[in-house]
Amino acid sequence: MRITSKGQVTIPQQVRLCLGLLPHTEVEFELADDHAIIRNVHRNKGLGARGQSVLSALSNAADARMSTDEIMVMTRGGSRGGRKTK
Repeated sequence: MRITSKGQVTIPQQVRLCLGLLPHTEVEFELADDHAIIRNVHRNKGLGARGQSVLSALSNAADARMSTDEIMVMTRGGSRGGRKTK
C-alpha cells in the first residue's frame, strides 16, 4: 500500500468494517513509538449528519394509526387469536 502525493492512503475494507468506519466518519491518529493508531472519533453530542438524514427520511413516514394487535395480524397473518390453524 502506498501513500499518495497528497498523503492519502486507502484503509483496507476489513479494517473499516471492524472499526465501523463509514464514508464521512471522523477518525483520529495517535503516534505510539514507531507506529500510528487510528480510531473512530465517537461524538457524544447529538446525531451526525448521517443520523439526521435517516431521521428526517423516517419522520412522519407512518400515516396510519394501528393497534398492536392489528400490526401483529398484518405482519404475521391469520387471526388475532394467535397461531394459524389448518
